[in-house]
Amino acid sequence: MPVPLKAGEVLRGRYRVRRIIGQGGMGSIYLADDLRLEGRQCALKEVEHDRTLPQEMVREARDQFLREATVLARLDHPNLPKVSDFFSIGSRDYLVMDYVPGKDLRTLMLEARQEGRFLMEIEVLSWASQLCDALTYLHSQEPPILHRDIKPGNLKVTPSGLLKLVDFGLVKLLAPGEVTITVLQGQGTALYTPLEQYGGDSGHTDARSDIYSFGATLYHLLTNQAPADARDRFLNPENLVPPRAINSDISLRTERAILWAMSLHPDERPESIERFRQSLLGDRPTLPRTAHHKMTVADYLRMPTERALLMAALGITAVSFIVTLLR
Repeated sequence: MPVPLKAGEVLRGRYRVRRIIGQGGMGSIYLADDLRLEGRQCALKEVEHDRTLPQEMVREARDQFLREATVLARLDHPNLPKVSDFFSIGSRDYLVMDYVPGKDLRTLMLEARQEGRFLMEIEVLSWASQLCDALTYLHSQEPPILHRDIKPGNLKVTPSGLLKLVDFGLVKLLAPGEVTITVLQGQGTALYTPLEQYGGDSGHTDARSDIYSFGATLYHLLTNQAPADARDRFLNPENLVPPRAINSDISLRTERAILWAMSLHPDERPESIERFRQSLLGDRPTLPRTAHHKMTVADYLRMPTERALLMAALGITAVSFIVTLLR
């Protein structure tokens, strides 16, 4: 593992490191101050290529880093951190992107579990709606871009309730002769990874691979339990417990959408994010973007299904009250 940078180090005469905010086998992610733009904080993603590889392979990897960083820098969407710069120092390459404040969904889920409760479905669906927006944008690029590592820890919610899909790796173009798709380097996290992604860069992945990870992420957020991974399910399909067997408050629609997204064979999943959105959210308008645990009655009333349920509950309460008065 590369030796991390120290607090106070300045890179490229512009970025002063504050602290490490993430760490992996190929480098670290740092919170840094932008000395050129006063008050701006950014995240520096560091990549150090395996020095045991032949020099020619390292050179090719670094050339690809430059191409891929250029692709990421062109992306502009409210649910994605903006990449603003990239550079190399010695054997390390750096990607500079917006720093996203707030907690990731894994942290929020763990807090809920420690308190003996589940995250509210309406809140999880509001995050899901925003993630649909981000993935629709990525998949509609030319060529399309896949994330390939969607999981609760890679989704952050800002204090205002805006969801951000973070921890972008490096995009990688598939070899000639394969379907022209841009994908992110890395094999993903086992709990959320579809079978076809275990093939590494030789495996065929497309939008349906991200849909599987999306479904597995929703499963975990709504049940506080990690789903059985795809390899175990291939050997024993019964290993995947239906979400409603764990959390009976989950709606039937949501459970069906999640299980559809988590189908082992890609052909059995929704063919696109928009198809998955329709399955998950139906004809509801865009769900309200809210800060954590601040859903109000007004938010429920904006949603057709929840409005009907709430009105029915209020009606029953009113009838009961009148009957009590008449006794």
